[in-house]
Amino acid sequence: MLGVKEICGYRTTVGYTLSAGCVFGGFVGYLSCAQQIFQTTYGLGSMFPLYFGLAALAIGSESICNSKLVMQLGMRYLSWRALISLTLLSGIFLIPSIMNNGVPPLWFFMAWLLGTFFCIGMLFGNFNTLAMEPLGHMAGLGAVLTGSVSTLISLPLGWLIGHLYDSSVLPLVGGFALMGSMSLMLMRWTEKGQGINE
Repeated sequence: MLGVKEICGYRTTVGYTLSAGCVFGGFVGYLSCAQQIFQTTYGLGSMFPLYFGLAALAIGSESICNSKLVMQLGMRYLSWRALISLTLLSGIFLIPSIMNNGVPPLWFFMAWLLGTFFCIGMLFGNFNTLAMEPLGHMAGLGAVLTGSVSTLISLPLGWLIGHLYDSSVLPLVGGFALMGSMSLMLMRWTEKGQGINE
C-alpha cells in the first residue's frame, strides 16, 4: 500500500499513465469496430483481414523506427510530435469524412489510418517508459499499476467509441481526435508541473 501511495505521488507517472489511457482508448475503439467498418461500411467481406493487417504494419514499422530515433531526439520530443500529429490528422480528417456522409473513399480512410497508427506505434512504448521513469526502485509494482490503470481507462473509452458505430467512420475519427486532445492536455499538465519544456 505504501508503494502504491508513493507511485501516485509522482506527477510524471500519474500524468503519462492517464495520457496513455486516453489515447489508447481510441485504439481500443478501433479494435471494437474495425470489422464492421471494413466489412459493412466498405463492403470488403473476406478481405477484412488483409486491410486489418496492413494497418497493423504501421504500428510495427514505427516501433522499429522509434528504437532508432529515440536515442537521437528523446522520448518526450517524439511523444509530443506523435500526439500532436495524431490529433491534427484526426481533426482534419473529420472534414472530408463529414463531407462524404461519414464514408470517405477507402484509400483516403486507409491513408488516415496508416498515419494515425504510425503515431500510435511511437506512443505505445514511449508513454509507458516515461510513466516508469521515476520508478526504477519499484519497477515491478510500477509496471503493474501503470499498465492496469491505463487499461482500465482505455477499455470503457474504447467501448464507447465502438458502441457509437453508426455505419460510418465518424465515431472512430472523432474519438481519436477527442482522445488525442485529452491526452495532449494531460501531457501538458504533467510536464508543466515538472518544469519541462519540449
